[in-house]
Amino acid sequence: MKELFAPNAQPSRPVFATMVGAQLLVLVLLWVFFPLQLFPSLGQVLRALGDLITSQGLLQELWASMTTALQALAIGTVLALIISYLTALPFFRPIAYAATKMRYLTLTGLTFFMALMLSSGHQVKLSVLVFATTVYLVTGMTSVILTTTQEEMDHARTLGLGEWRSFLEVVVLGKLDLMLEVVRQNFAIIWTMITLVETLYQSEGGIGLLLYKQNRYLHLDGVLAIQLVILATGALQDYVFVLLRRVFFPHSALTAAS
Repeated sequence: MKELFAPNAQPSRPVFATMVGAQLLVLVLLWVFFPLQLFPSLGQVLRALGDLITSQGLLQELWASMTTALQALAIGTVLALIISYLTALPFFRPIAYAATKMRYLTLTGLTFFMALMLSSGHQVKLSVLVFATTVYLVTGMTSVILTTTQEEMDHARTLGLGEWRSFLEVVVLGKLDLMLEVVRQNFAIIWTMITLVETLYQSEGGIGLLLYKQNRYLHLDGVLAIQLVILATGALQDYVFVLLRRVFFPHSALTAAS
């Protein structure tokens, strides 16, 4: 038990899992026996969740949102990687710098201009999500590239690699695990924005539209149920990214442990 309260300690997985389970159990018990007046009870939320699944198509709406989110993530990741890697050439660095600053733009103005340029609601939703994903990913990915040290590049050159080959080995291939971590950390941005764009463009439904309807009619139990579903979905996707990093880049665990 001492390792749970020691700075920088690394408890074993069973110990850590037990600790997490105990804390979740305490939260559930507090929710059941000491509910806040502002929030619905656990029983009300569970009943609302059952109704959302059986009669309001919660799972179908979640799947619609998830497919849109994954599509936006795939496109945004490819664009962000291209822009970030092009910073190796001084000519393209202003483009990456401008992309990082565009994350301060609000979605309200973006949706208006994209609605004028595009023909369907799906294209507008996807474009807004891709834009938001790309600018945040570029910010994180360029930061990863900037962590490349001169010693790493010099080591590659001493092995007889040319400038482009050194860049490929050290920056592109050598930091793929960190790029995947950037994608994992920024995937949550899509879920925070997809509810907004699905509310603005309701033709395809989605979890955001369902949440908007529950909120509009003050169904707080339904709102909380959907929020918990989104939270659980995000946590599951987060775990999948961690698992992918462990499988494809096992050396990253050694780097993190050091």
